[in-house]
Amino acid sequence: MNPARLESLLAELEGSVTVADDGRVLVADEQKLCGVSLDTLAKKAAFGDAGEQSAARWLLWELGQVLGIYPASIHDLYVARGRGEVPVNFTVPAINLRAMAYDSARAVFKAALPRRVGALIFEIARSEIGYTDQRPAEYFSMVMAAAIKEGYRGPLFVQGDHFQVNAKKFKADPETELQAVFDLAKESIRAGFYNIDIDTSTLVDLSYPTVDEQQRKNYEVCAKLTTFIREQEPEGVTVSVGGEIGEIGEKNSDETELRAFMDGYNRSLPKGMTGLSKISIQTGTAHGGVPLADGTLAQVKIDFNVIKGLSRVAREAYGMAGAVQHGASTLPDEAFSQFVQNEAAEVHLATGFQNMVYDHEAMPSELRERIYEYIRTTHANEQKEGQTEEQFIYKTRKKGLGPFKADLWGLGEDVRSAIRNSLEQKFGFLFDQLNVANTMELATRYAPHVEIHKGLEDYGVTAGRVEDTSELAD
Repeated sequence: MNPARLESLLAELEGSVTVADDGRVLVADEQKLCGVSLDTLAKKAAFGDAGEQSAARWLLWELGQVLGIYPASIHDLYVARGRGEVPVNFTVPAINLRAMAYDSARAVFKAALPRRVGALIFEIARSEIGYTDQRPAEYFSMVMAAAIKEGYRGPLFVQGDHFQVNAKKFKADPETELQAVFDLAKESIRAGFYNIDIDTSTLVDLSYPTVDEQQRKNYEVCAKLTTFIREQEPEGVTVSVGGEIGEIGEKNSDETELRAFMDGYNRSLPKGMTGLSKISIQTGTAHGGVPLADGTLAQVKIDFNVIKGLSRVAREAYGMAGAVQHGASTLPDEAFSQFVQNEAAEVHLATGFQNMVYDHEAMPSELRERIYEYIRTTHANEQKEGQTEEQFIYKTRKKGLGPFKADLWGLGEDVRSAIRNSLEQKFGFLFDQLNVANTMELATRYAPHVEIHKGLEDYGVTAGRVEDTSELAD
């Protein structure tokens, strides 16, 4: 990165941040930094030219190190739960921020701070990176910027969600498809994603007669990806890795599948290598919900007995935190406390927040209609036979978030603050229902600050986009 771009950016921050001769970043005026300066940094990190993005992202990383806001792995907390050292009376929310990531993350922290929430994950899926146009370094920077802005201190658990192997591409060319996931994992860890959910459940083949054969490709490829991730870990960090035994939206998972997967996975790992901290299962949900003809969502029945039973097997037999529930953000409000009652380790939440942004009364109807018209024209070939326009728009409007990212960021403060306030209320409700208040002490105990500094040369901006390989939408 050209140091002149850094000097130019520092000038725009009006003395709130300085860089010493030895490269250390210093906060000269925190109050000024958390005002317009921080908004400038976040915007440059997302929309600046290559030099501005690199400088802003590097500054945000180093500011976090100075202020005690740091990328962290939830692995040790999860395996402590598996050992019985940590109670099972809370479920960790994993939140995907597709739309207005900086503003949305600010809303998360505003809800988390008064509740002292530490057991909290920010995540983005392989597919979402593509259609929201948010590569890992940008996404991490938005979370960090929001944390600084709102005065948060502590670990940032940022996760690669559904780093999924596309079954069709894997069958045609396994090495190329696997390399794509390797490359994304490496990029993500460098960006500060110290938590990665591997999704090789797409490779499960139910045509085989035994459960081990059905799960074999799943556990072998998952072990191969785990090995690669372990080779990329920064010193002092054990990346939290999750596996998945049942593709979301398909048949419900059972104990036989869990044991077949885990036994095969553990056999496939190099001897002595640290394995999984959690396992994703299918319990009856569908990613993004199931839209009816009028665009409203069908009621989904979750088998909470599956969650409880498999969570206990995961802890008692394999030392993991428990089972992970995907596709939960569109569930009715009364469902969320049941995740805690049934000992779910983690629950993934995405589409509901996207819906809140799109459908908010403050959202300009003109912008929403422009996005929908883009969907109708650009993605017309994705409308399925028999699908109403309402169903088509609901399922596809996520793909308007990348092309219109700048338009959403550019909304007036009155609009953005109204959306932030609504999101804050929703996040607060979820934190209460999932019982993660007062988990900051646990988070910092099991994920202490491992100080990691970077050089300017670490922040070349990655070009290109991640292909949307799936229809995943939690």
